[in-house]
Amino acid sequence: MMKRIRIVVAYDGTAYCGWQIQPNGITVEEVLNQKLRKLTGEDIHIIGASRTDSGVHALGNVAVFDTESKIPPKRMAYALNQKLPEDIVAVQSDEVPPGWHPRYQTNVTKTYEYHIYNASFPNPLKRRYSAFVSFPMDVEKMRQGACYLVGEHDFTSFCNIRTNTEDTVRRIDGIEIERIGADIIIRITGNGFLYNMVRIIAGTLIRVGRGFYTPEKVKEILDARKRTEAGVTAPPEGLVLVGIAYGDAGFERR
Repeated sequence: MMKRIRIVVAYDGTAYCGWQIQPNGITVEEVLNQKLRKLTGEDIHIIGASRTDSGVHALGNVAVFDTESKIPPKRMAYALNQKLPEDIVAVQSDEVPPGWHPRYQTNVTKTYEYHIYNASFPNPLKRRYSAFVSFPMDVEKMRQGACYLVGEHDFTSFCNIRTNTEDTVRRIDGIEIERIGADIIIRITGNGFLYNMVRIIAGTLIRVGRGFYTPEKVKEILDARKRTEAGVTAPPEGLVLVGIAYGDAGFERR
């Protein structure tokens, strides 16, 4: 009998051209399809919740696929991991109703983190998982600037101009910024994010931290609704999709 399986997937995005299948390079979606086909013997086509960009990482992306496999749903992650490369891991699996779609659910919360390594010299062990900034940064001013972004707003200024989304209103529930030694972590939680939105927010807050923008400038950028007003798009390697929480309890990765 056909059933729909939901999996939580973690991956190091360094070697992949993003999540979504592309003609110019290998992607996370392509690898998952290939390995699930080998595992089940079926023509599997997964549906992902978040189509992360090239070089972006995840601890808790969510995907679904349909299968008649006799592997118990909660054991599917264990079986799939026997086929997957080391930089992709299925960390959880279960069965959901046939029509359940990871992108079209109400009461969804996504959490991203952007990691910055702020020191005089780069750390080669951090280069794949953080953006390097050599100049001093004022974290308190970054926090002040971030406050203007919390709530429901039109985030046109923080969206890649190539987006095909007409509705640019999103809700940010919270932004936390902490420094641990040389590491600065920006954690953003909201109901959804536009194309490159988190990386543009990070790029803008980096400029606040370095003193190029005042904290109040963030509100001016938001109100302008023009992409050219915001900072540059921060590099992809610093971004991690931490988790996606749905209304059905017990399926969240953080």
